[in-house]
Amino acid sequence: MCARVRDVMTPGPIGVDYDQSIGEAARVMRDWGVGAVLVVRDGSLYGLVTDRDLVVRAIAEGKSPDEPVGPLSSSDLIGVDADADTGVAARLMRDHAVRRLPVLEDGQVTGIVTLGDLSIPDGPALELADILRVTAAA
Repeated sequence: MCARVRDVMTPGPIGVDYDQSIGEAARVMRDWGVGAVLVVRDGSLYGLVTDRDLVVRAIAEGKSPDEPVGPLSSSDLIGVDADADTGVAARLMRDHAVRRLPVLEDGQVTGIVTLGDLSIPDGPALELADILRVTAAA
């Protein structure tokens, strides 16, 4: 039997405001030991920004650390229900070429599930290879 997403997710995701600086977002990631933070705009979930986004979309493009982080975030988020089995999360990651999914419960984001979270014993191992292949090309 597959585990449920809630059993493997990282609970209590960290967020930053759309207008916070790139530098502040990077410090939040460092201080909390995470590779991604949710981006909130006007009190609602706007997107997700990863450490890779900071490197590829900010540093490599010569953006100032004082610029807002919001425009760097991916705003077309795909979420997964906390009670879904991990195979559903793996398929969503593969189908949408992403490595992280916000986890939803009662319409609220309660966690983040990552590719690493799915690499648990008895997890959907065959799907993980497909996700890696698809996201590497994205």
